[in-house]
Amino acid sequence: MDSAADTVSGQFELNADQRAIQEMAQSFADERVAPHALEWDRESRFPADVIRETGPLGFGGIYVGEDHGGSGLKRLDAVLVFEALARACPAFSSFISIHNMGAWMIDRFGNEEQRSRFLPRLTSMEWLASYCLTEPGSGSDAAALKTRAVRSGGNGSDFVVNGAKQFISGAGDSDVYVTMVRTGAEGPKGISTLVIPKDAPGLSFGALEHKMGWNMQSTRQVIFEDCKVPAENLLGDEGIGFRIAMAGLDGGRLNIAACSLGGAQAALEKAVAYSGERKAFGQPINQFQALQFKMADMATELEAARLFLYAAASRLDRRDPEASKWSAMAKRFVTDVGFSVANEALQMHGGYGYLHDYGVEKLVRDLRVHQILEGTNEIMRVIIARHILAGQ
Repeated sequence: MDSAADTVSGQFELNADQRAIQEMAQSFADERVAPHALEWDRESRFPADVIRETGPLGFGGIYVGEDHGGSGLKRLDAVLVFEALARACPAFSSFISIHNMGAWMIDRFGNEEQRSRFLPRLTSMEWLASYCLTEPGSGSDAAALKTRAVRSGGNGSDFVVNGAKQFISGAGDSDVYVTMVRTGAEGPKGISTLVIPKDAPGLSFGALEHKMGWNMQSTRQVIFEDCKVPAENLLGDEGIGFRIAMAGLDGGRLNIAACSLGGAQAALEKAVAYSGERKAFGQPINQFQALQFKMADMATELEAARLFLYAAASRLDRRDPEASKWSAMAKRFVTDVGFSVANEALQMHGGYGYLHDYGVEKLVRDLRVHQILEGTNEIMRVIIARHILAGQ
């Protein structure tokens, strides 16, 4: 089967540098991730050592500025990286995306002292980053978060944080937590952002969550009990935390869509290979027209999703006024298509698709959550509709 790079044409034909980035990510995924992905999933093992190996490749700060160790690449370049990594393991690729979201927020909104203090260790992957927004009582309604940070100490030199964050990838394993907290009144304008180190006094973690998919990622609550954080770790000004969170989510939505695309591409390739090996009624099952039509639809839907995703990433790169709408549209469309294609690939495997060793059921489980995180696909529809109605 042709590679993704070979099937993209028109205005999104990849240049030589982009192909090189994609090939580097794919080679790493094939050599260091794919051989271990099923084992990590089965044992719920967080492969911090392999994750850190992506640092020298430039994947610790893909769109972070080069002055602090970042790669200084574009969002479209990042999409290519996450798509390639996800063909080996969507959960692995998704964590790299989360880490990059945290590093980018520090690069984009931090002052020079903060950037110098955090970014070199993040871009090198010496430190791993997690992003803390969702709470037990606030998911889709992110502006309703309750975790509160109150100034204390001489001249307000510290914040004391109380509350909890829910569904945090890398919790307990990451070294830095980019956290949205309430420093003012209820609503979006009362939210600020703190960069909280793992060793902050009063920071602890809940029990490991047992999940349907993404098993190689540790997922826990992040708990703050009179957690003391230096005020110098405030990212930007007080009250702009919700804007920081939403700015990060535009790129995060594209990244998670790329992870769906890569995982679904792998599922299709597994199904095509299996259909040539499996025989029924005296011939390979790929000779039955019903399966041929199914494969044709799956390949067509993935190409449509790929072009849509690349178009959305390009709009974010050039700061198009409609980039947020396109990011929401791409996230909704690509993650729905990705799960559907993976599910169809499992069906084409018959009973063998339900077995762990074939790798398809893992892809189905991993991709299912992509329709929920970074904003549910129902919330994506709300965002899209608001943009449409605003133009009337």
